[in-house]
Amino acid sequence: MILKLTNKDTNFYNYMGKFFGSRIVQTETKDRIYDDNNKLWYIYIDSDNKPYGFISVCDGIMKNIYANNPDYLKELLSQVQKDVKIEPSIVSKLYENLYQECGLIVTHLDNYKHFVMIRGDK
Repeated sequence: MILKLTNKDTNFYNYMGKFFGSRIVQTETKDRIYDDNNKLWYIYIDSDNKPYGFISVCDGIMKNIYANNPDYLKELLSQVQKDVKIEPSIVSKLYENLYQECGLIVTHLDNYKHFVMIRGDK
Protein backbone atom coordinates (compact mmCIF):
# COMPACT_ATOMS: atom_id res chain seq x y z
CA MET A 1 0.00 0.00 0.00
CA ILE A 2 1.19 3.54 -0.67
CA LEU A 3 0.40 6.34 1.75
CA LYS A 4 0.56 10.02 0.79
CA LEU A 5 1.53 12.18 3.75
CA THR A 6 3.10 15.50 4.62
CA ASN A 7 5.11 16.28 7.73
CA LYS A 8 1.92 17.78 9.20
CA ASP A 9 0.08 14.43 9.20
CA THR A 10 -0.32 12.72 12.55
CA ASN A 11 1.46 9.46 11.67
CA PHE A 12 4.13 10.97 9.43
CA TYR A 13 7.02 10.58 11.88
CA ASN A 14 5.83 7.13 12.95
CA TYR A 15 6.46 6.02 9.37
CA MET A 16 9.35 8.28 8.37
CA GLY A 17 11.23 8.73 11.65
CA LYS A 18 13.46 5.72 11.13
CA PHE A 19 14.58 7.09 7.76
CA PHE A 20 15.42 10.53 9.14
CA GLY A 21 17.26 9.04 12.09
CA SER A 22 19.31 6.52 10.14
CA ARG A 23 22.49 7.03 8.18
CA ILE A 24 21.82 3.87 6.14
CA VAL A 25 19.62 5.72 3.65
CA GLN A 26 22.10 8.57 3.34
CA THR A 27 25.01 6.17 2.85
CA GLU A 28 23.21 4.13 0.19
CA THR A 29 21.67 7.00 -1.77
CA LYS A 30 24.37 9.64 -1.17
CA ASP A 31 21.46 11.99 -0.48
CA ARG A 32 20.29 13.76 2.66
CA ILE A 33 16.65 13.40 3.60
CA TYR A 34 14.87 16.43 5.08
CA ASP A 35 11.27 16.74 6.23
CA ASP A 36 10.60 20.06 4.49
CA ASN A 37 7.12 21.54 4.91
CA ASN A 38 6.39 21.70 1.19
CA LYS A 39 6.99 18.02 0.35
CA LEU A 40 4.38 15.36 -0.32
CA TRP A 41 5.71 11.96 0.67
CA TYR A 42 4.71 8.72 -1.04
CA ILE A 43 5.50 5.99 1.49
CA TYR A 44 5.42 2.28 0.69
CA ILE A 45 3.84 0.31 3.53
CA ASP A 46 4.00 -3.49 3.44
CA SER A 47 1.42 -5.87 4.93
CA ASP A 48 3.17 -5.58 8.30
CA ASN A 49 2.33 -1.81 8.33
CA LYS A 50 6.01 -0.85 8.27
CA PRO A 51 7.57 1.55 5.77
CA TYR A 52 9.99 0.13 3.22
CA GLY A 53 10.52 3.03 0.86
CA PHE A 54 9.51 6.55 -0.10
CA ILE A 55 9.57 9.28 -2.68
CA SER A 56 9.17 12.93 -1.78
CA VAL A 57 7.78 15.36 -4.34
CA CYS A 58 7.49 19.15 -4.39
CA ASP A 59 5.85 20.95 -7.33
CA GLY A 60 6.36 17.96 -9.63
CA ILE A 61 10.03 17.62 -8.71
CA MET A 62 11.15 14.43 -7.01
CA LYS A 63 13.41 15.32 -4.12
CA ASN A 64 14.22 12.09 -2.26
CA ILE A 65 13.97 8.45 -3.30
CA TYR A 66 14.67 5.31 -1.31
CA ALA A 67 13.41 1.74 -1.15
CA ASN A 68 14.97 -1.39 0.22
CA ASN A 69 13.26 -3.49 -2.47
CA PRO A 70 13.17 -2.70 -6.21
CA ASP A 71 9.54 -3.86 -6.51
CA TYR A 72 8.48 -1.35 -3.88
CA LEU A 73 10.29 1.42 -5.73
CA LYS A 74 8.60 0.46 -9.00
CA GLU A 75 5.20 0.77 -7.31
CA LEU A 76 6.15 4.12 -5.82
CA LEU A 77 7.43 5.49 -9.14
CA SER A 78 4.30 4.25 -10.92
CA GLN A 79 2.03 5.99 -8.42
CA VAL A 80 3.96 9.27 -8.54
CA GLN A 81 3.84 9.25 -12.35
CA LYS A 82 0.06 8.73 -12.24
CA ASP A 83 -0.40 11.65 -9.86
CA VAL A 84 1.95 14.33 -11.19
CA LYS A 85 3.82 15.36 -14.30
CA ILE A 86 7.42 14.65 -13.39
CA GLU A 87 9.51 17.75 -13.87
CA PRO A 88 13.28 17.38 -14.27
CA SER A 89 14.53 16.11 -10.92
CA ILE A 90 18.04 15.48 -9.65
CA VAL A 91 17.96 12.23 -7.70
CA SER A 92 20.20 9.43 -6.50
CA LYS A 93 21.94 7.51 -9.30
CA LEU A 94 21.53 4.33 -7.24
CA TYR A 95 18.24 3.46 -8.95
CA GLU A 96 19.13 4.50 -12.52
CA ASN A 97 18.06 1.21 -14.09
CA LEU A 98 14.72 1.25 -12.28
CA TYR A 99 14.01 4.79 -13.44
CA GLN A 100 14.48 3.64 -17.01
CA GLU A 101 12.37 0.51 -16.48
CA CYS A 102 9.58 2.78 -15.24
CA GLY A 103 9.71 4.93 -18.37
CA LEU A 104 11.57 7.90 -16.96
CA ILE A 105 14.20 9.64 -19.06
CA VAL A 106 17.63 9.62 -17.39
CA THR A 107 20.30 12.23 -18.11
CA HIS A 108 23.82 12.01 -16.69
CA LEU A 109 25.18 15.22 -15.24
CA ASP A 110 28.84 16.15 -15.59
CA ASN A 111 29.26 17.65 -12.13
CA TYR A 112 27.25 15.06 -10.16
CA LYS A 113 29.00 11.79 -9.41
CA HIS A 114 26.17 10.17 -7.41
CA PHE A 115 23.13 11.80 -9.02
CA VAL A 116 21.27 11.82 -12.33
CA MET A 117 18.47 13.95 -13.70
CA ILE A 118 15.21 12.20 -14.43
CA ARG A 119 12.00 13.41 -16.00
CA GLY A 120 8.75 11.98 -17.20
CA ASP A 121 8.05 11.57 -20.87
CA LYS A 122 4.68 13.38 -20.73
